[in-house]
Amino acid sequence: MAGNVIREQVRENHPCFGYARNKGRIHLPVCPACNIECNFCDRKINTHEDRPGVTGELLSPQEALDALGRALEICPDITVAGIAGPGDTLATNGAVETFRLIREKYPNILKCMSTNGLLLNERAQELIDLGIDTLTVTVNAVDPAIQAKIISGIFYHGKRYEGEEAARILIENQLAGIRKMARAGVTVKVNTVLIMEINRGHIREIAKAVSEAGATMYNIIPLIPQHRFKDFEEPKCVDIDGARREAEEFIDVFRHCQRCRADAVGIPGQKDYGDQIYLKRLNPKETFSHG
Repeated sequence: MAGNVIREQVRENHPCFGYARNKGRIHLPVCPACNIECNFCDRKINTHEDRPGVTGELLSPQEALDALGRALEICPDITVAGIAGPGDTLATNGAVETFRLIREKYPNILKCMSTNGLLLNERAQELIDLGIDTLTVTVNAVDPAIQAKIISGIFYHGKRYEGEEAARILIENQLAGIRKMARAGVTVKVNTVLIMEINRGHIREIAKAVSEAGATMYNIIPLIPQHRFKDFEEPKCVDIDGARREAEEFIDVFRHCQRCRADAVGIPGQKDYGDQIYLKRLNPKETFSHG
């Protein structure tokens, strides 16, 4: 079956999905806008913060393709072109257009996308047709009452939704989208931001639900206290380990996440080549609109 071949290729060549510790990735920051207001998210343009949601610049699809070419010259061990922000990859068309260009010029590069999943259900076939190899969906709750505490609202089909209504729309689209992608043979990983005050006791339910939907890997990311959650507790190692052990009852758990920037380049945990690839990283801006 083709899906099994793809998954083995992923295990051998993707540093975030298998045992490819000597393989590299490039994150291409082509997504300016987001359609969800997460209470922990603080997206910025700068060069000094090493965390998700941060980039030194925003690129057009063609600029991203050029950056990939430069990166492959400097670091031939790059096997993955990933798009993880700084906004959501499906809220605009930047990611899809970039992957089309990559498929044409670099057909052997693995194509990896991260999304909040709000539009995943309705745009799944686009991604399948593009040949997306790996997909990460951030699922922080599968209970609308819990999810409503994590997000302030969503923008969906031209309308803003809040509370449990917004949470229900998000969760339904996430799980339906994961099912579609998994059935098509795409390797799906789920990220959950561990928030001690909100979803610490909900990890088993999330892991079970996303596993049943077809995800094959689960990654628990400790909250970075910022934005509306700036006064929340940062999970300790023992908290993260306990949550991972609970999740392992239902799904394989990823344990070496580096919480990478949206413009990371190189082998995770080793040298980052971003300053050589993204020329504007040396001329940072301090703020970034949520769009």
